[in-house]
Amino acid sequence: MAVLVTGAAGFIGYHVAHALLARGESVVGIDNLNDYYAPALKRARLAQLAGYAGFAFIEADFADAAALNGALAPTPLSAIVHLGAQAGVRHSIDAPLAYVSANLVGHVNILELARTRGCGHLVYASSSSVYGTNTKLPFSVDDRADAPASLYAATKRADELLSESYAQLYRLPQTGLRFFTVYGPWGRPDMALWRFTEAVLNGRPLQLYNRGEMQRDFTYIDDIVDGVLRALDRPPADNGALHPGGSRAPHALYNLGNDRPTALRAMLAQVEAACGRAAIVALLPMQPGDVVATWADIAASRRDLGFAPSVGLAEGVPRFIDWYRGYTGV
Repeated sequence: MAVLVTGAAGFIGYHVAHALLARGESVVGIDNLNDYYAPALKRARLAQLAGYAGFAFIEADFADAAALNGALAPTPLSAIVHLGAQAGVRHSIDAPLAYVSANLVGHVNILELARTRGCGHLVYASSSSVYGTNTKLPFSVDDRADAPASLYAATKRADELLSESYAQLYRLPQTGLRFFTVYGPWGRPDMALWRFTEAVLNGRPLQLYNRGEMQRDFTYIDDIVDGVLRALDRPPADNGALHPGGSRAPHALYNLGNDRPTALRAMLAQVEAACGRAAIVALLPMQPGDVVATWADIAASRRDLGFAPSVGLAEGVPRFIDWYRGYTGV
């Protein structure tokens, strides 16, 4: 049997698929290779996975139920790691229907797939964005999350509620993971670290929103992957116990963050140090859909999953920049 990884050509999906293959799992990856950012980067990630005999890739859109079910019909699935989504807070303002299709319709299609195939566990990606305008720090999975600041955040919170309904109705074991600002090698070009690095190395101005006064709980990709695998190996019990996030069905929610919020200006200083160059900075106001600060309360993740992030920015930023230089030739 295989583990299905959706978004396998994406940043986190690629790394999770690689880790599963490295520990001997058979993995089926699915991705539609859309052009939200360069498909060439997605294909380059897939090329890194192609050397594993246990890896099979399907180019398909999981928001298309017929295509999804047809492509996977002959494949028995032990579990699903659903990491595919339309990402990006700001892009959701410009292209809302893409988020409804990928993040809502797509999530229901994956739920139906897990239900009808009798999968033992569905682990899915949520986001720190669900906390929205919450001003209480750090963010706890037991906090209310009903004031999203963007459509992207609203779709991810809706996914959590859809998953809760399937856990209640069908006793489908599920774990939702709220990721906090993931960065590292093979990252996304729309994320701050990539944009800052690209600007600094090429001597171009970079934009700091809210005049650089925002804070993010930057979390290195290796720590995120460790958390995903730990969650996958520990499906929530269907024993009536109260799980993190408030469910008594077999459905748990966890924060995966670094528990170490950092100002954007401080992160930029790490980029400047690793690049050996000073940034040219344009200070801009807050953008619609953004929040001032994120900070993960990971007490439940530590307790239940043994999650213990270990890579800080001083180590993680140079690793990314070394990879970026090699990938781009800059």
